[in-house]
Amino acid sequence: MSSKKWRGSLTEKTLSPEEQHAKMNEIRKMIGPIADKLPTLCSDASILRFLRARNWNTKKAVKMLKETLKWRLEYKPEKIQWNTNSTSGQIRYLVYCMENAILSLNSDQEQMVWLIDFQGWKPSSISMKVTRETAHILQDFYPERLGLGILYNPPKVFESFWTMVKPFIEPKTFKKVKFVYPNPESLKIMEEFFDLDKLESAFGGRNSDGFNYQAYAQRMREDDKKISDLINPGSSFPSLSSVLTKSLQSDSLVSDHGCEASDEVGSSSGDEAASSNLEDVDEKIQGQPSSCKDVANDDALKQPISN
Repeated sequence: MSSKKWRGSLTEKTLSPEEQHAKMNEIRKMIGPIADKLPTLCSDASILRFLRARNWNTKKAVKMLKETLKWRLEYKPEKIQWNTNSTSGQIRYLVYCMENAILSLNSDQEQMVWLIDFQGWKPSSISMKVTRETAHILQDFYPERLGLGILYNPPKVFESFWTMVKPFIEPKTFKKVKFVYPNPESLKIMEEFFDLDKLESAFGGRNSDGFNYQAYAQRMREDDKKISDLINPGSSFPSLSSVLTKSLQSDSLVSDHGCEASDEVGSSSGDEAASSNLEDVDEKIQGQPSSCKDVANDDALKQPISN
């Protein structure tokens, strides 16, 4: 995996509902029947997030979607468990948290508020490699999920580190992150997004009960079962995964050259290559039953649980 400095434009396009719908239909036409086999990952709300993340450039959005499908088939986020304690498992645990939060979201929400606790954090915790991989996963495979990121009471040295990683974070994402400290001014920010009666006192709230590990563990076990129930062992999901993995391995599905081109350009050889490869994928999965489920509720979001 490689991370590149973000070179995207800071100027965001504004499209009318009709124009957005047209872009969405264009994406659906490009990915074909795959959308029917993976209805959640290719839902209207999901496609719109990929389009917004790539400033409504359909070629770039399709490439991003393609890379996400490849990543999900290889990473298998639906199989991650919550109680990992290995260093290498921490990024997988982050993916687990994202999948769990998405699964629990309300139907009228698309973005999350992240509250990050820095208690116990030390400079030795810094890893540029882990930070870049984390940014890559969150930005490229969960587009437009972050509404606001609150970094609560980070040490001053972290601010310097945050400046160092700025080139690897999309400008839109960077602007969504706020540094919050235990002072009256910051309390206004916390009060705007959280119920202070439920928010732990460690974050400026009025709940002095603290963290209940047993209750958390029980909730996580219940959520693990929800995710497990979404996977039908009797279906041909592994076969579908195999087909998609083989078909999506080639970057020719959507050529890098084609993705760099403007959306204003008409039909090109890059578009034809993408269409041809997608048709190959479609033909291979036509026989797969609709019971093959993409595991994630991409059409819903809820505000984070404060504990």
